[in-house]
Amino acid sequence: MEVLSPREARRIALAAQGFGRAHPPTAGRSRIEAVLRRLHLLQIDSVNVFERSHYLPVLARIGPYDRTLLDRLLLDPAGERAEYWAHEAAFIPKTDLGLFAFRMAAFRVKYADALEQHAALGRALLAEIADRGPLAASEIEQRPSVRQGPWWGWSDTKRTLELLFRAGDLVSGGRKGFERRYALPEQVLAAPIAPVPKGAAVRELVRRAALAHGVAALPDLADYYRLRSDDTAAAVQELEDAGELVPVSVAGWQRADGRPLKAWRHIDARPPSRLRATAVLSPFDPVVWQRDRALRLFGFHYRISIYTPAAQRVHGYYVLPVLVDDRLVGRVDLKADRRAGRLLVQAAWSEADAPAGVAERLVPVLRDAARWQGLESIEVAGAGDLAPALAGALRG
Repeated sequence: MEVLSPREARRIALAAQGFGRAHPPTAGRSRIEAVLRRLHLLQIDSVNVFERSHYLPVLARIGPYDRTLLDRLLLDPAGERAEYWAHEAAFIPKTDLGLFAFRMAAFRVKYADALEQHAALGRALLAEIADRGPLAASEIEQRPSVRQGPWWGWSDTKRTLELLFRAGDLVSGGRKGFERRYALPEQVLAAPIAPVPKGAAVRELVRRAALAHGVAALPDLADYYRLRSDDTAAAVQELEDAGELVPVSVAGWQRADGRPLKAWRHIDARPPSRLRATAVLSPFDPVVWQRDRALRLFGFHYRISIYTPAAQRVHGYYVLPVLVDDRLVGRVDLKADRRAGRLLVQAAWSEADAPAGVAERLVPVLRDAARWQGLESIEVAGAGDLAPALAGALRG
């Protein structure tokens, strides 16, 4: 069996994710689309204390770019992409919706009682959208939703819209601000959703996860599209039999019981001899969104902390991992103070085994991020062991 060192595994994984290439002087639409094709999906999150999450994986891979280009690619109802629960809520190609027909069917079964309870409201909502076109919940409901409870205190209107969306009766039709608009499939899709049988769909999704990860264990492959472990294992065996996945052993990758953890390398993935990259990563970037994989691959124990009470936070509020070459070497808590035109580094920390020069490598990334957001200055607040060096490097 092929044996990979931890460094080889990291480089394979990062190269598969699009790291290691020089940032272009001008990152146009073609470079943005290349990132979208490589990742297959962009996770959506509403927190914008620094920047909304779906903008950040593109920034990390190609440097500053025109966000309006990405908006047009993702949010145009007539465009090529839509939203669905692919990982969490995520932007995906519209042509991929058929791969999730089995998930839509499962949602329909899971929420059958709720759909039945609100059947009359559902019919009325479908009729209103048919008459008026794609609509956000706020354009329909009489009272705003309150963010609390298992459904975030959603009104019956919002909850029913979301049930119909998950079941495939509605699809996304762009956004109003950052609020999802719901549409009938025929209003925004060129053709009806063509369901892919579950076995074939899972196999294709696992294949894409393997391409995106480069090298991965079973939990990694299952998590990319939130698949069941047993379904993923069956697909992995089929892809291994077909020669697309190569069994490998990665030094140090172990199960909880201490036995070696099975892993696979995609046949097209190879470790680059050298990988140079510097970036801050979204908490929802595929490199780190599965925290167990980040620990196994990089030795990096990571929590975002936005849901942690302030007194219990260790590294800050909106904590972004710092990538330097093939290692995660630190973390920064960033906030865009848009009113004052400042990028605030509220905390900056280095890992215990971080190499020298992290602050100097990070400064150009922060300057690019500030300019990208139209911010005029960067201010280091002083918290964290990396903060003094970072402040000094910024002054230099």
